[in-house]
Amino acid sequence: MMQKIQKFGGAMFTPVLLFAFAGIVIGIGTLFTTETIMGSLAAPSSMWYKYWNVLLQGGWTVFNQLPLLFVVGLPIGMAKKQNARCCMEALVLYLTFHYFLSTILSQWGGVFGVDFAQEVGGTSGLTMIANIKTLDMGMMGALAIAGIVIYLHNRFFDTELPEWLGTFSGSTFVFMVGFFVMIPVAVLAALLWPKIQLGMFAFQGFVKGAGALGIWVFVFLERALIPFGLHHILYSPFYYDNVVVPGGLYAYWATKLPEIAASSASLKSLVPMAGFTSTGFSKIFGCPGIALAFYSTAKKEKKKKILGLLIPITLTAIFCGVTEPIEFTFLFVAPVLFVVHALLAATLSTTMYLAGIVGIHSGGAIEMASLNWIPLMGNHWKQYLLLLVIGLAFTGIYFVVFKFLIQKFDFKTPGREDDDEIKFGSKEEFREKKGSKQDQKIEFAQLILEGLGGKDNIEDVTNCATRLRVNVKDETLCKDDPYFKSIGAHGCSVNGKSFQVIIGLKVAGVRDDFESLL
Repeated sequence: MMQKIQKFGGAMFTPVLLFAFAGIVIGIGTLFTTETIMGSLAAPSSMWYKYWNVLLQGGWTVFNQLPLLFVVGLPIGMAKKQNARCCMEALVLYLTFHYFLSTILSQWGGVFGVDFAQEVGGTSGLTMIANIKTLDMGMMGALAIAGIVIYLHNRFFDTELPEWLGTFSGSTFVFMVGFFVMIPVAVLAALLWPKIQLGMFAFQGFVKGAGALGIWVFVFLERALIPFGLHHILYSPFYYDNVVVPGGLYAYWATKLPEIAASSASLKSLVPMAGFTSTGFSKIFGCPGIALAFYSTAKKEKKKKILGLLIPITLTAIFCGVTEPIEFTFLFVAPVLFVVHALLAATLSTTMYLAGIVGIHSGGAIEMASLNWIPLMGNHWKQYLLLLVIGLAFTGIYFVVFKFLIQKFDFKTPGREDDDEIKFGSKEEFREKKGSKQDQKIEFAQLILEGLGGKDNIEDVTNCATRLRVNVKDETLCKDDPYFKSIGAHGCSVNGKSFQVIIGLKVAGVRDDFESLL
């Protein structure tokens, strides 16, 4: 079950990868179309405004069509065969489901306690999806339908029909089966989802009322779940669905940007619920403190080598918000430090919240700048100056705490190993051959495959933003964490037959090479 949940979490991340660029476009577009910041240049009648508004509206594509993106994105990571065809099947059956649901509610809405005559949005519980008026099931509805279609695809895609029915095989047969499956599913949705919506509204009130404690618990769990690859499942409903605000915190914040930019009131007073997207502060301010502690406590003869490791993985955490490379250098050798990291991360985010600093702060500096600092600096620079002060103070706290614990308990963090068996660095540093870059890429994938027991031992493979997620048949044939570090990966997380090889942001290319070897 854990393997399936991890695979599901990784598959969910596929559409999320689009958010970084879309967020940058929205941030810059909002900046250049806000009169408070740009003056008369950004007047709605000006050519400047019209040009940037075109780009801004294009940037909204991702956030305005989230359910469709998740419906198409989930099969990429979870379909066992013919992923592209499964994406098409998921999309058409998702639309079919909503046509069924829309018609049922328009005819018998009162039976299900739904006033289908209301306008979409607000507290009506209704929305428009692909021009279909339907229940607002957000990302959860999209994932549920996609999951059903993926099951049908894996079960029926290869069904052999008589030759005279051959035209109905493959995707057509999956669609035929799914068409009739969607009818009872639509009835169940009409019956159950309005009640779920009431529960979501109640939970939303509880989360809002939890205040700083709610922020602390949320951020702590987000960090603590990283070793299991389940953190995506925790934060995704908050960020991209209706748990806290309609449409999710990312989309909600983006719609509020012009209003926030024009106001001089505190960020917390404008959008108090945006404190939940504060998981990135530990990436920008905590990881440098950890890296400094590692360098400070490394053996003298290893400092130069360890610096070559720490600089790129720390910059990756700061600017891209990807922390696995640095976190997995100490997660397995000193898990106590990771717990301390989660505690400090939660405390840092809560401190920012208490200081009135909220916003989209879940990624790295690039995302934060585009969705916060750049468009809002005009009226909120004092709060961002306070953010910097608090953040740097926690960098110092991280450094002191980690250095003390490393020396106190003699943790074998990078640079303190008793031998030179484990080497850190880029893949190229572990390849002595004079082949082309393509040869080196294939060789890296081959070394990973060997470390996982060879192609006959591979059950399936997917990836998230930084990890190659592989389920194996026999875990005893696989290598341990030091092996994967020695070939140039950042480490390997193991849970039974589920292996997560930490690659970094180039994992998609590595997966392609890995699958070509299979």
